[in-house]
Amino acid sequence: MSIPEPGDTAPDFSLPGLVVRNGTRTDDEYALSAVIGRPLVLAFYPGDATPVCTAQLCSYQEELDDFADLGAVVWGVSPQALDSHEDFARGASLSFPLLSDTGGDVARAYGVRAPGIGLRRSVFVIDADGIVRWRHVGLVGLRFPKAETIREQVEQLV
Repeated sequence: MSIPEPGDTAPDFSLPGLVVRNGTRTDDEYALSAVIGRPLVLAFYPGDATPVCTAQLCSYQEELDDFADLGAVVWGVSPQALDSHEDFARGASLSFPLLSDTGGDVARAYGVRAPGIGLRRSVFVIDADGIVRWRHVGLVGLRFPKAETIREQVEQLV
């Protein structure tokens, strides 16, 4: 599929995911339709515990309170299984949901699946009505948008 443009309806999805808070892992099903009414920062990343992915998601963790103050939810999505996500969340002290797209269906729906590398490092800001308002899709996996840049995009929605 093609990459959704700003102004397009975000593809709906449902994925298993987990969150680790206060040392406790909680598994759940995460669906875009369940967060309609709140902005969503949807961050696709290639791999758990890799240097660039760790830097990216840790930078979002540092801004998590600011995102929450704006009413926004942050979710990370990658192709690894939940046990890998748990190890990553614990090792990097991440307290937002990490979703498991092992089949790549959601990455395909968002047009960020890439042969050879799995998926392109990408971030979508989706508004409270489920519309894509901003996106960053990397051609290679070494660069990612700063949390401050994403926060500025979310601020425009509230």
